[in-house]
Amino acid sequence: MDSISHLMTDDHRRCDHLFAEAEQQVANKNWELAGKNAHAFNAAILHHFQHEESTLFPAFEKATGMQGGPTHMMRHEHEQMRQLLAELMDAIDAQNQDRYLGLSETLLIFMQQHNMKEEQILYPMIDQECAEDSEQLMAGLHSTPENSNAA
Repeated sequence: MDSISHLMTDDHRRCDHLFAEAEQQVANKNWELAGKNAHAFNAAILHHFQHEESTLFPAFEKATGMQGGPTHMMRHEHEQMRQLLAELMDAIDAQNQDRYLGLSETLLIFMQQHNMKEEQILYPMIDQECAEDSEQLMAGLHSTPENSNAA
């Protein structure tokens, strides 16, 4: 059986791949494909955030009694990334290569730091504290159409 850590880390990599594809197409000024890839990335990462915020984080908070700890910080970072994502999508719509590439560099650094905290600290804690419910907690991410094509 896969762990929550493994599943969520794999989903980070899937999102990273979509992000890199969009960035490459923007660099090539292939706006049609850039738009498709950017929208796919946006949908994937927003779904990832939603799964964490509505399923994983509440389960962890219930199991530990922790309300203001690491999950609070991750939610805050998600909000910051949502703002960057909205700006990225505006840059795609405007076909503004410089703006997109500048924002994507900022988002990339942010995502790398955020993902490292989740993968090295929070997800292992969730695996430990929510072991009895792990299959149920993972099912929500597995059941999405976006993930049926995950590599």
